Amino acid sequence: MPRKLPFRVIHVSGQDESYRAAELNYHSPLTKGWQASRYCLYPQDIVIQLENRSRLRKIQILSHQYLIATKIEFFVGDIPDEQSQDIENARYTRLGYVSLSDNEKTGYKARELKSVHVDAIGLYLKLNIHKNHINKYNIYNQVGIIAINVIGDEIRRPTDLTDPDVYLDPDKRRAIEADPSLEGLYNKPDFISPLDDLAFDMYQDPEIAGIIRKLEKKKQEAVLQERFEYAKKLKAAISELQKVGEKLGKFEVEKRQAVENEDYDKAKLKKVQMDEYRLQVYKDLNLPDLLETSGSRHPQTIDLEPIRQPTPPRLQELSYRTPPQTPPPRTPYDERPLPAMKKASESIPTKQLFLHKIVPPPVPEEDDPPPESSSGITGEPEPMGEKELREASYAIDVFGEPLVSKAYSKTWSYREDALLAVYKQVQESSVSGKEECRNLLKATIFLVKRAIDDKVYAVFKAGLHLLRMILTEYIAKHKLQKQDYVYAVEKTIPNLLHKGGDTAARCREDSKSFVLEEASFPDVKSTNIVPHECTKPIKLSLAPRQAQSQCEIVESLYRQLGIKTNSGLTVDNLMQFCVTALGHNSGEVREVAERIIKELYKEAKEPVKDYLPPDNEKNRKITLYRQLYEYFDRVDGKPSKSEVKKRKSDDERKKQQEIEMLQQQLQQLKDMASGKQDYHPSPRPKKHKPKLKPVDESILENKKAPPRRPSVASKKMKQDAKKKNDKKKKDDDDISMYNMDNICIFCGERNESFTEEGLDLHYWKHCPMLKRCTNCKQVVEIASYTEHLLTECELKTNYQRCPRCTEAIPKSDFDEHTAAKSCNVARTGTNHCPLCHQNIGAGEEGWKSHLMSREGCKQNPRRLLALNKTPAAGKTKAAPKGKKTPR
Repeated sequence: MPRKLPFRVIHVSGQDESYRAAELNYHSPLTKGWQASRYCLYPQDIVIQLENRSRLRKIQILSHQYLIATKIEFFVGDIPDEQSQDIENARYTRLGYVSLSDNEKTGYKARELKSVHVDAIGLYLKLNIHKNHINKYNIYNQVGIIAINVIGDEIRRPTDLTDPDVYLDPDKRRAIEADPSLEGLYNKPDFISPLDDLAFDMYQDPEIAGIIRKLEKKKQEAVLQERFEYAKKLKAAISELQKVGEKLGKFEVEKRQAVENEDYDKAKLKKVQMDEYRLQVYKDLNLPDLLETSGSRHPQTIDLEPIRQPTPPRLQELSYRTPPQTPPPRTPYDERPLPAMKKASESIPTKQLFLHKIVPPPVPEEDDPPPESSSGITGEPEPMGEKELREASYAIDVFGEPLVSKAYSKTWSYREDALLAVYKQVQESSVSGKEECRNLLKATIFLVKRAIDDKVYAVFKAGLHLLRMILTEYIAKHKLQKQDYVYAVEKTIPNLLHKGGDTAARCREDSKSFVLEEASFPDVKSTNIVPHECTKPIKLSLAPRQAQSQCEIVESLYRQLGIKTNSGLTVDNLMQFCVTALGHNSGEVREVAERIIKELYKEAKEPVKDYLPPDNEKNRKITLYRQLYEYFDRVDGKPSKSEVKKRKSDDERKKQQEIEMLQQQLQQLKDMASGKQDYHPSPRPKKHKPKLKPVDESILENKKAPPRRPSVASKKMKQDAKKKNDKKKKDDDDISMYNMDNICIFCGERNESFTEEGLDLHYWKHCPMLKRCTNCKQVVEIASYTEHLLTECELKTNYQRCPRCTEAIPKSDFDEHTAAKSCNVARTGTNHCPLCHQNIGAGEEGWKSHLMSREGCKQNPRRLLALNKTPAAGKTKAAPKGKKTPR
């Protein structure tokens, strides 16, 4: 059976003079451990030598709390049979490595115990210790190891190493040879005693640890001799001595701290307390009889039960739910007994135990289990394992191991009973010291966290019930500080948020409801701890159900608390939370986050947009952001981009319809001029002025005229056409004046060279009513040039309308232009020229007069070309008013 192997350190690559490697040879609460020298080189080596060649089964390393190595490698060394036993002759085999935590989560207050299970044979163990974790306490880049423990079997003879007898002690081997039936008791190749674990020696008083080992050996002998009553008493004494040893170990540490602080009075007091406490325990346990050192084979009877008191009638029902347990022996010396001793006697009332012996519950047969409808449970909760004992050590100190073992039981009814017992004990607690109150609070919160994570609904509800009492009664009753409220909430709210993702609907709803409820508790509300914890951005890898639950909690908190002063919720923490949630892969999570943002925008407006991507065409292509931007526009009373686009589309459609109507009118005029039909003009829309579609350079190359529309000339022709119908003139000369060929519909000039190709050239170079866009080179009307730059041009995004002069200003100059306020203000009832920037006459006549007359626009170069144009042969100007132009 593997056991603790003695060793000594024989080599170390470096050490701090105050923390030498020899410290690793001993295990006790006062062990300081080894530390590397300051600013040493890595890796550091430690070699230990075992007393005998052994088979290693388990290696344990207790690391320093802040001088932490990143990695430790293990090597086992052995010496060939033909060579002498010297470290220089050792041949090492690498076993592997372990990585150590940086300990940041514990605030560098806890020590990490690493246990490694191996199977190797050798005489030496080498540790290769790599560089340290960086933290603010480790200013010299050191590494430290508090203790090393090696568990295994010494090889007694050089025979078959696979034979289990090789690792047996001689006494045990002789016992098996005498009685082969004992082999199963002694020969346990994989069993490791808890007494050989490193945690046992590091927290136990050395003297008590030695006594416990002797009692354990006595217990095994008693079992072999079938002295079961004696073995039972030894087991109870061992359990009690473990608690006493931990208490004495703490006293020893406090005494040493007092000596280091030169508080010798306190050190003397601690020494006296330890000696008296130790002697009183030995006396109460009747230790000489237990160890059978008094010469009596049959020890005296030891009363291990407390004094019993009368039982009130109301406890009769409870007696059936409490399993019989053996309470610890009384130690009347200490006026303030160990927390574990005191709480154990309180957690299981002695009255209840006494009644249980008077009225025992019916014990069913082994093959006849109790029915499920039974109101009670029988038996004891299963013992806690090594890991569980270490994990719950703080709670055990306060409530006692019997009660905490129920909280750790695999039977849910035990766990529920434990929480109910804690509730009663905490509610009726009469401790007065602040530190004791806080110790009770921390132990209770530890059990509450386990209860919240419990899969059984009844245990979960009992945990919430206990937490509610802590936040509303206990802390206020004992007048603790706000930081204690923060501690209770900060420790439990991650468990509640995690429970919000539970598969059971009622667990999800109860957890969410409790978070909202505790946020409204007056003393908790003033700390703002609940909103602060809930609005921490979620991880994108978080489970969808849990992420959705947390988002819904934040949404409810916002509706409940708002973003007013001291509510704990601000635009900043809400938007950071929501923006992160918008990136989650679950649509339900994004939907809740979107709702929060929309509600927040109603209240905060523009600051919300600072946390979102810019509102531009690129981002509006993303459905999520487009919906948010459009919602913001509606809240601000502005038409959304989609509505603006729809209106623009409708306007374009109406313009196209007008162009088609005008083209029909032109065709009618042409038909009428050729004598095919009479002229019947169709009604023309009055609301929208028709515009010329842009003409680009491909017009001249492709020889295709752009769409034409009539201006003032077409109106005059309509009037002349009407007069013609009235006078019914039929001669060819009169008909020729209504011919629409060879006329520019913009400036009204008539020229025989104005064929389809000639008009294209006229539009492109000479017409004073048109100009080419400096950006896209399309030919547009000067009257609509501003609108072209803002809505039609390829570079329309580079322009912005000035609210003062209404012209299209490049965005790069817009701020300077508007700040100067030197532009000519556009007046109502006039036109505004984009060339000379002056206000001119209204209507089309105003444009024609300004762009074509001798006193017109000085910035229109085509105006002078038109005025100075000399009629060439075969060309004539537009006919004077009242005269007819021959064809």
